[in-house]
Amino acid sequence: MKKVLIITYYWPPSGGIGVLRCLKFAKYLRTFGWEPIIFTASNANYPSLDPTNNKDIPSNITVIKLKIWEPYGIYKLITGKNKSANVNNVFYTKEEKPGLAHEISVWIRSNFFIPDARSCWINPSVKFLLKYIKSNPVDAILSNGPPHTNSRIATIIKKKTRIPWLADFQDPWSQIDYFSLLKLTSWSLKKHLKLEQEVFKYSDHITIVSPKWKHDLESIGAKNVTVIPWGFDQDDFKDLRHIKSSKFVISHLGILGYDRRPETFFKAILELKEEESDFEQKISIVLPGQVDFSVQEIIEKNGLNKYVNILGNINRKDALKLMKNSNILLLLLNQQENSKGRIPGKLFEYLACKRPVLCLGDIDGDSAKIITDARAGYVSTYNDLISIKSMILKEFRRFKKGENQKDVISDIDKFSVERTTEDLAKLLTSIIK
Repeated sequence: MKKVLIITYYWPPSGGIGVLRCLKFAKYLRTFGWEPIIFTASNANYPSLDPTNNKDIPSNITVIKLKIWEPYGIYKLITGKNKSANVNNVFYTKEEKPGLAHEISVWIRSNFFIPDARSCWINPSVKFLLKYIKSNPVDAILSNGPPHTNSRIATIIKKKTRIPWLADFQDPWSQIDYFSLLKLTSWSLKKHLKLEQEVFKYSDHITIVSPKWKHDLESIGAKNVTVIPWGFDQDDFKDLRHIKSSKFVISHLGILGYDRRPETFFKAILELKEEESDFEQKISIVLPGQVDFSVQEIIEKNGLNKYVNILGNINRKDALKLMKNSNILLLLLNQQENSKGRIPGKLFEYLACKRPVLCLGDIDGDSAKIITDARAGYVSTYNDLISIKSMILKEFRRFKKGENQKDVISDIDKFSVERTTEDLAKLLTSIIK
């Protein structure tokens, strides 16, 4: 077996979608001749914990952990938040309208923690890994970002050892949607861009999750970029069955941030409630995950509280059951400049559950193309009330006839994680030759 050192912040017991990228790669890499060695944080401040992910950790895998210090405790102290508050995703969701303390905290994080809030982990990790590699040689390195602290650790190690390195991007660096929300000085901006360019310069290959984002990276100097999408693991879905319910369930799983506010969708629900018999008695909207306060305000303002269930974070096992038992899976894309390339990891899980998908966002984007090509559901802009109503009504009438209970038939095999990991393994093999 050739050995690859995987530098990743997210690893079980982390919950959420971000942990699945490296976890699933590690699960299948041995099939294609690579032994994964995991380097991760021993005391990370994850947004959520999910022990159900432990089942995917390969047996007898080497997992190396090093302590990390993160500034979230200071942020909670400055802003007066509870010690147990989830503040990892403040650029996506907020519990209330942010005040001056939040603004000051963002400025500090933006200019003193580069590339991100885990930056204090860089130097200790480099020192530790250089010593480890000397006694335990590896054939290649795979870093996964964000956090791009991982990318920076790999950059320095590559400079010092020349070990072949593949830099994997779940999300871009300077082109990510929330980058514009950082309160950067000109010096800090230059440093971000310099470190990003060093990734392009020293990495032997780059992978990213969508075609549009590949093009975006190449436009700022990245070379040797290959698209490896998220994908789904067949093992997670083989025992799932759709259970018929008296409720017409529309669910959205994951972060529902300020830039995904589906105001027109809720307006469509209101109008269908008045226009379609039985709709008010049947409709149930389920929202597990973090929900921005502005979205909750829209729900309250329109008197939809009795039809909407905000669950908070749930484990992956329950999330998959909810997906499978939904009548429509709602996919809300970020309303940002880079939305054409946004393909959320959950899209592939939606596809694997074989329930109708309703995607709101850029109708010419990469996500829309996947849904259209797979004949897996519907695509609309956020503000097309007539279209959104029509799509929901079509599935509601199919639901009343019992037709909505059947699985959507679509060709999605190319998105299985086993196949994407095979592609990754081929790239790793190519960079060590």
